[in-house]
Amino acid sequence: MAVRQHTVRYQRQLQIEPYGVEVIPQEERQKNSWSQLTLWFGCNLTIADFALGFLPVSLGLPLWATLAALLLGNVVGSLLVGALASMGPKYGLPQLVIGRFSFGIKGEYLPAAFNFLSTVGWFAVNNILGTFGLQTLLPGIPFFILSLGLVVIQGVVAILGHHFIHIYERIMSIVLGVLFLVVSVRLVQHSSVFFSYHPHPANVWPLFAIMAAATFSYVGSWAPYASDYSRYLKNDTPSARIVSFAAIGNFLSSFWLELVGLGVALLAKNSSNSIAALHSVMGSFGDLAVIAIILGGTAADALNLYSNALSALAIDIRLPRSVMTVITCLLGLILSWIGAGSFENNYENFLLLLGYWITPWVGVLLADFWKNQFQTRTVTSLRLSRLLAFIIGILVSIPFMSSSLYEGPIAKALGGTDLTFIVGFLVAFTLTWFLPKES
Repeated sequence: MAVRQHTVRYQRQLQIEPYGVEVIPQEERQKNSWSQLTLWFGCNLTIADFALGFLPVSLGLPLWATLAALLLGNVVGSLLVGALASMGPKYGLPQLVIGRFSFGIKGEYLPAAFNFLSTVGWFAVNNILGTFGLQTLLPGIPFFILSLGLVVIQGVVAILGHHFIHIYERIMSIVLGVLFLVVSVRLVQHSSVFFSYHPHPANVWPLFAIMAAATFSYVGSWAPYASDYSRYLKNDTPSARIVSFAAIGNFLSSFWLELVGLGVALLAKNSSNSIAALHSVMGSFGDLAVIAIILGGTAADALNLYSNALSALAIDIRLPRSVMTVITCLLGLILSWIGAGSFENNYENFLLLLGYWITPWVGVLLADFWKNQFQTRTVTSLRLSRLLAFIIGILVSIPFMSSSLYEGPIAKALGGTDLTFIVGFLVAFTLTWFLPKES
């Protein structure tokens, strides 16, 4: 008897991905779990991570506390992304569509809308910084023209889709790894600047909490994207391999680039422009370093644009993924033009506020996943108990928020310590664990 042959629709990197948010068929699946390491390593060698290294210097946080905060935030955030990435092969779905197993189709609209806004914001942030880098190399060309050029490049990568993004990040992990290694060698030659840095803040712990929260928020902000880039793996891929590769890729690149940013901030002293500071510190290698910053922005924004389109599809916006990507490119471009002048003042607040919705959502998702509550064939319209757990997790955490935009009463009583991420996760997780799930 003849065996029916499956037709593989999607093999070439330069082919536009034919899938949206539907389940990826088994005949399209791959075995390369190593791709998780190169993807997350490449996309985090980016300008936003580098700029984050300037934050502890502006806060006046001592070196030991800075290193501890960077380690804590990166370890927890990286493991979180790895845990969610392990769901991709099991269900063959994007992360926010997997969320429907907990929240229901309409219940997942709110987290998907939040993620849509987050991805647009990250796209604009990276595009602004990348354009600043281009202006350093090409000072005579206006900001709006350079930013448009970057948007076109990033849009093409995102439109081609999943397979091309993976190969692009693999190339970037090598190219950017070499470029930032050159930057790191230069910083090692001036390593004494680290040991001569001795600020004496009145109270270290609130500053430590801000730095750890900002670091976690950067890495953890990838969590709603995680399975978007693992759903093409075979469903029998060991979860431990996916968690390990994704976590290691995130941690190594994020921690490394934040240390590079810290070193440049110390060498440049009171420079408020992170790109100009890097160019100055690197001397004859300045142009090379700025090129690395620009390429890093494109590596991160490829994921932001791709996952943004999947977020829109998870809200049931009836547009092709490629069309949605073009719309987001235009929106992000406008935000880049509007926000460029006030970027430095808003970056810390953006990072902190970004994570406030993510940890309650992750708490609901992980509680259901670990209780084996995901039922792939019974996705309902709305599971109110899970949506309430998510919303209550956010509301309960509000008094713990600490930023220049808003400081809650509990955060104020704790000297500005921000515990929002922990509280939001624990409340949502606990409620989900004990509340019955509607059928």
